[in-house]
Amino acid sequence: MRNFTFSNPTKIIFGKGTIAKLGPEAARAGKTALLVYGGGSIKKNGVYETLTAALTANGVNFVEHSGVKPNPVLSHTREGINKARENNCSLVVAAGGGSVIDEAKAIAAGVKYDGDVWDFFCGKAEIKEALPLFTALTLPATGSEMNAGCVITDETAKHKYSAHGAALFPRVSALDPQTTLTLPRAQVANGAVDSLAHIIEGYFTTTDSDALVTEEVVHALARSIIASTNRILKDPSDYNARASMMWSATLALNGLAACGYGGTSFINHAIEHSLSALYDIAHGAGLAIVMPAWFKHHLAADGPARLEKFGAAVFGVKTAAETIQSFEDFFKKAGAPVRLSEANIPTSDIPRIAANAMGLIRQWGMPQEQSEIEKILRMAA
Repeated sequence: MRNFTFSNPTKIIFGKGTIAKLGPEAARAGKTALLVYGGGSIKKNGVYETLTAALTANGVNFVEHSGVKPNPVLSHTREGINKARENNCSLVVAAGGGSVIDEAKAIAAGVKYDGDVWDFFCGKAEIKEALPLFTALTLPATGSEMNAGCVITDETAKHKYSAHGAALFPRVSALDPQTTLTLPRAQVANGAVDSLAHIIEGYFTTTDSDALVTEEVVHALARSIIASTNRILKDPSDYNARASMMWSATLALNGLAACGYGGTSFINHAIEHSLSALYDIAHGAGLAIVMPAWFKHHLAADGPARLEKFGAAVFGVKTAAETIQSFEDFFKKAGAPVRLSEANIPTSDIPRIAANAMGLIRQWGMPQEQSEIEKILRMAA
């Protein structure tokens, strides 16, 4: 088990009726907020009304920045930065899923930076400061509500890159599982896949797997994500299943599930970022395509031990092959694609996808070559 430093300053307010509690929390940070949200679902599920009323009641004015895409884009991020500056916003409030929160983070950092915000994503600059951020989560998936990372796509260059910095931790995040009760089935599936992907990256790529407590955290989170999702698919009104899923997704990428691991990489994410950058597919859908193929590659390269251990603890199966099949079966049951063809991505595009992925692979310091990425993608054909 490796040395590690764990620090997570985000305050979580969890449970029914918690969105309104962001009002007094935000008021401590300033008087004018940039309110960031997506296509308008928060106006249908009551989040917008509750949140804006709470901000107003606590003396916080707000300027709206709506229209965040499921894969947030650079041009809209730049618009948000300009809007925040023009209106002298002193804080950012995000209401939505991980995409909304990610763009809000980029805006919060961009406002405090003299250069272009893309500098943070291509490695030209480090994030040293950002406006205070408060989030109301409505889609459990990315864990962005309790971590210090964000992902943005340069839609012109077709690059989907990430940025990190301690200043990006939200000050406070409100997690009300009731806001997820009306999520479409596809978003339930994508959220489950994304959450699982976060915990499997470290688990399967670590060079130091003798970290018993972290192993048990990973196993428990995986079981919770799968069981909660199965209950939600059976009964979308199951509040406790929604609550367990929401908290599991947050814990999956707040740093806890990787403590003590060493030499880890996010190779599945690096490949998937290429898919969603080029084809604008949902991140969870892309991961459902990539992960089973990567597991097969991992089995051939590193042997069955990790797959067997995970499979026994999470799926109750014995062999590596059964573990991979169990992942595929779960993804299919949830409604996610598991092959490129199911997302209408032609196999003739594999060299292009792999070449695009290499930009992020090199930026993240991973050793894979393009030929290896093409081999993995062919297993996903």
